[in-house]
Amino acid sequence: MEFIKEKNDDMRNSETCKVKCEDTEEQIDVMQEKSEEFNEMEKKPQYQKLHHAVSGGIKGQELFQRTEAKKYFTCPQCGKSITTKQSLKDHIRVHTGEKPFTCLQCGKSFKYKTTIRIHKRLHTGEKPFTCPQCGKSFSQKGSFQRHIRIHTEEKPFTCDQCEKCFKWPKSLQIHKLIHSGEKQFDCDQCDKKFFQESDLKGHMKVHTKEKPYLCSICGKAFSWLGRFKDHQKIHAGVKEYLCSDCGKAFTTATELKVHRRIHTGERPYKCTYCEKSFKQLGGLQGHKRIHTGEKPYQCHQCGKRFSHSRSAQIHSKKYCPKLKGMSVQLEIEDHKNTYINKC
Repeated sequence: MEFIKEKNDDMRNSETCKVKCEDTEEQIDVMQEKSEEFNEMEKKPQYQKLHHAVSGGIKGQELFQRTEAKKYFTCPQCGKSITTKQSLKDHIRVHTGEKPFTCLQCGKSFKYKTTIRIHKRLHTGEKPFTCPQCGKSFSQKGSFQRHIRIHTEEKPFTCDQCEKCFKWPKSLQIHKLIHSGEKQFDCDQCDKKFFQESDLKGHMKVHTKEKPYLCSICGKAFSWLGRFKDHQKIHAGVKEYLCSDCGKAFTTATELKVHRRIHTGERPYKCTYCEKSFKQLGGLQGHKRIHTGEKPYQCHQCGKRFSHSRSAQIHSKKYCPKLKGMSVQLEIEDHKNTYINKC
């Protein structure tokens, strides 16, 4: 139960990150590919000039001066210097909003030729980037590079306040809000507050009971797309996340992260009331109730309250006095019916 709670909390953040970063990730992939293209465009004329200079007997000093005097194109809107005329044309669209490249299949328009090339892979199903460790394929180079970090556990993004490291820039951005302590978004249904508006929107599904994602195999419904996708992996038997220490496989990255604490001994969740620490968030939350005296779980039969949901479940099934009274009453009714039948 504790594990599920931690998984859910992580999944909400993951879901938020996926939704909010989708456009940004595509832009990063586009810029990477565009940079490679522009480098190729610039290499050819430079090579030709160098070859011509050497064959013509131009001195090294003259060649250096000509290279230094290379022409740059300046953006009239922001003053940025661009190395090629084509790059300047592409850059200008940032200001004008022009989208000259249109997908013939869905009608969506794009600023850059590279962007539409990546977009077309959604229609063709082409996934040219394959992970050598688990075989998973990707349509975008950036998505592939980010996936690799799951296996390598590389964390290139570091918090400048506490030096904690993260795999994703969005995770670092969310983490930094913890240092500021500002939770600007309040739920009008309960007293919960959130760092981000997207977190609040996700939380509201708890109150609305909205579950738009329905499993076609078992009929179970989900509020969040990320949880729905993880659930589908259970039916498919997909376990793509392998523990590098013991080889055990897991359905989600969160399950693997929690499991690895068995090997590392990490206990990241520390109690603010005492010095005790825990491997899982659910364990810390349950422990804190010892200090606060909070008992959020109630027996529906007798009204008795408990600190942990498991305790409430066991009580309701085995030890509730009203449940025992109901059992005795049923035994009396069965005895009466048996006697009447015999007569």
